[in-house]
Amino acid sequence: MIKTTGINHVALVCRDMKQTVKFYTEVLKMPLFKTVQLPDGGQHFFFDCGGGNAVAFFWWEDAPPAAPGIASVREFPFDAKTAVGSMNHLAFDMAEEELEAALDRLEEAGVPHTHAVFNHDDSRQGYARETHEGVFVRSVYFTDPNGIMLEFAATTKEFGPEDIAHEPATAKEDA
Repeated sequence: MIKTTGINHVALVCRDMKQTVKFYTEVLKMPLFKTVQLPDGGQHFFFDCGGGNAVAFFWWEDAPPAAPGIASVREFPFDAKTAVGSMNHLAFDMAEEELEAALDRLEEAGVPHTHAVFNHDDSRQGYARETHEGVFVRSVYFTDPNGIMLEFAATTKEFGPEDIAHEPATAKEDA
């Protein structure tokens, strides 16, 4: 039996390691705790994002360019679809009472972000302007210097069997 205890780290690719280190350590206050120089000239750096979890970045001088709308979100929430196997966004867990302060920190740092906290619920549009009993997570979305969509997310309820209410979709067969 395979038994995991969580996610050790998520590894992403950046276009500029120096700029990435500055953003994650200075803006998001995530300590850099390990750096690796790769034999092919690349680098692999690790940041502590809390709770025993890490986010890591690879950098190669000759990495393929970013592919918004394919490998990453083009623009949230209006153009958020990404390709199969891509990473849509990375959500960092945060206490609900920290969300407004996080918005202020992003604003002060000049980081592109949603200018309000999203209240995710089960309504047709998937979010509400105000908090209510049906809100299950509150979020702030922003991008890092690489154009990677990030999220500060605060879960607002405990989930139960009633929260699994949809049949999984399947791909359509080619005609």
